Amino acid sequence: MPIYHAPIKDMQFILHNLLKVSEQEIPGFDELDRDFTGAVLEEAGKVATEVLLPLNVVGDTEGCTLENGVVRTPTGFDKAFEAMKQGGWTAMDCDPDYGGQGLPYVMHTAAQEAFVSANMAFNMYQGLTHGAYTAIHIHGNDEQKQKFLPKMVSCEWTGTMNLTEPHCGTDLGLMRTKAEPQDDGSFKITGQKIFISAGDHDLAENIIHLVLAKIPGGPDGIKGVSLFIVPKILVNDDGSLGERNAVSVGKIEEKMGIHGNSTCVMDYDGATGYLIGEEHKGMRAMFTMMNEARLGVGLQGYAQAEIAYQNAVAYAKDRLQGRAVTGAENPEGPADPLIVHPDIRRNLMDQKSFVEGARAFTYWGASLIDRSHKTGDAQAEGLISLMTPVVKGFLTDKGYEYATAAQQVYGGHGYIEEWGMSQYVRDARIAMIYEGANGVQALDLVGRKLAQDGGKHVMAFFEMVKTFIADNKGDDAFEKDFLDPLKAASKDLQAAGMYFMQNGMKNPNNALSGSYDFMHMMGHVCLGLMWARMAKAAQEALDAGDSDTAFLETKIATGRYYMARQLPATGMHLARINSGAETVMALDAANF
Repeated sequence: MPIYHAPIKDMQFILHNLLKVSEQEIPGFDELDRDFTGAVLEEAGKVATEVLLPLNVVGDTEGCTLENGVVRTPTGFDKAFEAMKQGGWTAMDCDPDYGGQGLPYVMHTAAQEAFVSANMAFNMYQGLTHGAYTAIHIHGNDEQKQKFLPKMVSCEWTGTMNLTEPHCGTDLGLMRTKAEPQDDGSFKITGQKIFISAGDHDLAENIIHLVLAKIPGGPDGIKGVSLFIVPKILVNDDGSLGERNAVSVGKIEEKMGIHGNSTCVMDYDGATGYLIGEEHKGMRAMFTMMNEARLGVGLQGYAQAEIAYQNAVAYAKDRLQGRAVTGAENPEGPADPLIVHPDIRRNLMDQKSFVEGARAFTYWGASLIDRSHKTGDAQAEGLISLMTPVVKGFLTDKGYEYATAAQQVYGGHGYIEEWGMSQYVRDARIAMIYEGANGVQALDLVGRKLAQDGGKHVMAFFEMVKTFIADNKGDDAFEKDFLDPLKAASKDLQAAGMYFMQNGMKNPNNALSGSYDFMHMMGHVCLGLMWARMAKAAQEALDAGDSDTAFLETKIATGRYYMARQLPATGMHLARINSGAETVMALDAANF
């Protein structure tokens, strides 16, 4: 059976050595001392390993079934979901006014990582509820908050987001779902939505769907879209459950992975819905949910790579295959373990350096969300808005790549289902697609985010990198191993931005043809910055006499690997960008 142990030591290092959470001037962060965060993460790790991990293969093999209009989840999911609710894990960072614990979002993020690694499909039931909660909390009126949020915080009721229709995915302006106004202020929602994760299930007594629809007579396209709360079961004024709403499951999708989560076709046949926010302003509210979801999906990418990596390391240490070229390292045995071979080491170091860098990047992003929400810091808001497509696109692309790399360590056994590696690859694949396919993330980054607010956010990021480099000169080894590679990569990124400015206006295809490369280039620079910061923090801990020298020296060595072997990819991406659109757009459609 596959293994998983929450990487609590690394989580703690990022929270306290890198981010120094308890020293930040953000409300609630002063309570995040090492003992407190350690206790929370230890318990989250225990739940992940003991409760969720054993159900991962169950969910994958059993999947969900549709019986008489009700979706049945895999064996054991109901008890595990009850354990999550009783443990308060669904309410960690939610508003205490509605039953939440009020912890910072960064702590929710760290705990979620353990749950996602152990059982990604299961965790989506509560993860989507959290996003729906956030949308209602920010954009709903007081009556809606009081009626829906307490039971969504506790996950007695769960939530979904309904965007995609059979004929439109990314281009939501094409949607056909209608919302007819009623005399009592409600709306009748009619239409079909597809790919609705956790669209129906037997884990909660009600499901609160957030549905995008068009009110007749509104503007054409995306400007005419509104957002509605559409409960599976109508809720009476006193909070009790009433009649079944006119919403049903058309079918459950057969998918490549995340079999334990019910991905549904949802049919709305005059279902009662309630407008969130203003008419025709639905995308504003939905993007509140989607931006949070995109950070969560980025986390899914590296969290699947993490569990795949842990199992690949265990296999590489145990599996005997060949002899080390420098001499036998297991002379008493018939062969040496796989891990002695340089190519296996390269593979594992690629995985390890990515996962640990991605974890730091994601927690930093979560802390920016905390700063923005709790202090109103516009700079933090602008920076995380810029970083969101990078977190989502880069981390899921690479997460899938390294889950596959971990599978490769197993050789033929990696292709056999009983070893479990196939599931991590299959589950990781969806993260590149949903919440906005990664090509769309790249277009959003280059086409919208770079120029946002006059480009001040990307310039602030460049200045952040430049300042870090300038402030940490003086140590020759640190400069050579970390600062010089970071400076070179940052220059590549700035050169790409300059190319877009000089060539994108006269031919937009010059910019958009390079958008995917730019997203990956920026991802590498972000992880390079995280690694330089982590190496500095690890060295400071060593200099201060921290006794865990093996962990800290390993951290520095892993960072040195990323800077030497991974970060130079920015040069390749820059060369691709500089080639422009000519070769990309050269063929007529008929010639493909």
